[in-house]
Amino acid sequence: MSNPDEKKRHTYQDWLSWEGPWELINGQAHNMSPAPTALHQFVVGELYFALRTHLQNKSCHVFVAPFDVFFSESNSMNTPDHVVQPDLSVVCSRDQITKNGCHGAPTMIIEVLSPSTALKDFNEKFNLYQKYSVQEYWIVDPGNRTAHVYALQEGIYQVRNLYSEQDYASSQVFQDLKIPLGRLFDMETRPEGTNNPAAD
Repeated sequence: MSNPDEKKRHTYQDWLSWEGPWELINGQAHNMSPAPTALHQFVVGELYFALRTHLQNKSCHVFVAPFDVFFSESNSMNTPDHVVQPDLSVVCSRDQITKNGCHGAPTMIIEVLSPSTALKDFNEKFNLYQKYSVQEYWIVDPGNRTAHVYALQEGIYQVRNLYSEQDYASSQVFQDLKIPLGRLFDMETRPEGTNNPAAD
């Protein structure tokens, strides 16, 4: 096992040999560390709960990172061109799910921003998800307490809605799905180094 040179172009075979969590987008290696913040994980958890409650794992399944999604120019499951780990993936075709992850575009992907991933989520991943026809792409920004919702029309993310913390973020694909953003970002954290009140 090894770590990639982030300045060189790589293949899926290279990705298989890497140690730790890495994404492969357009031949470029993207490190998934450091670990997400507590707020990031809280937001991901709340979104997972909302999606899981709404969908009930009936016709669509919800997966939370680390969960690999493979995209391929040739539709080959053996030699994908890109490998990503979205924060949340909603897969509505059981045939796409294997023991290794999801092959092909999930119906919906949500990325929760962190300072180290913002440019990638708004650029490389935006273009990748649009190219491979992810029907709906959410970028949730805990820092600005907003959510960007993009939906495909004629192969392009033409529907672009920006929701603030006073709003309910609404899905275009899942018509009845509405998530209150104020509650989504409402996590109180204790200052670092403070004692656990239960232990006082």
